[in-house]
Amino acid sequence: MKMTNANLLRLAGLSALIAGLCYVFVGVFHPANAVVSVSTTRWAVVHVVACAMSFFGVLGLAGIYARQALKTGWLGLVGFLMLSLWMVLIMGFSFVEAFVLPHLVTASPEFIDGWMKMFNGGTSTINMGVLPSVWTSTAPLYILGGLLFGIATFRARILPRWAGVLLAVGTLLAPLASQLSLAAMPKIAIPTGLALAWMGYALMTERTASGQTPSSQAVEAAAV
Repeated sequence: MKMTNANLLRLAGLSALIAGLCYVFVGVFHPANAVVSVSTTRWAVVHVVACAMSFFGVLGLAGIYARQALKTGWLGLVGFLMLSLWMVLIMGFSFVEAFVLPHLVTASPEFIDGWMKMFNGGTSTINMGVLPSVWTSTAPLYILGGLLFGIATFRARILPRWAGVLLAVGTLLAPLASQLSLAAMPKIAIPTGLALAWMGYALMTERTASGQTPSSQAVEAAAV
């Protein structure tokens, strides 16, 4: 396939679609953040999928932002940077949860207990270093990044506007997770995953009646 700008945007759309579906999968099947969950196959699978979500999400967001950058301005740029950084950090945590924690169930249960208390609250019996602070920083990146990027998408009128609304609302729901049970907390991610998949699908399948490519449309839109 010839690597034109339009084809690169479509590949980015596919990446965003995969990332969104992965995030929905994580929201539906994520087990409770508890020590007993770490040694299960379900835990490992979910966090491998979470790593994939972050990887494809960074690529997909880059394409979504590039497609509407001329219309979203600083609002879209800030939202894009915050969400991208959130995905990078989440990938690091997910990697540890998928490939490191299961090996520490017997060797260092205190570390796993401290890890879970980063998510669930409480005082760890061991020093977790900067990890709790890094985890805490992911919340504003996710909420503000999703809100700003969702508003920018809505205002740009290039990709589906209601996907932008769903992204903004989905990320704003995050604080409600603390009011849910440990098993229900991850389901807060489902609306955000659907929004990302929606925007990715729209970018991947975008066509115009005049036969213009998405990239040429963006250039013309900047002149309006």
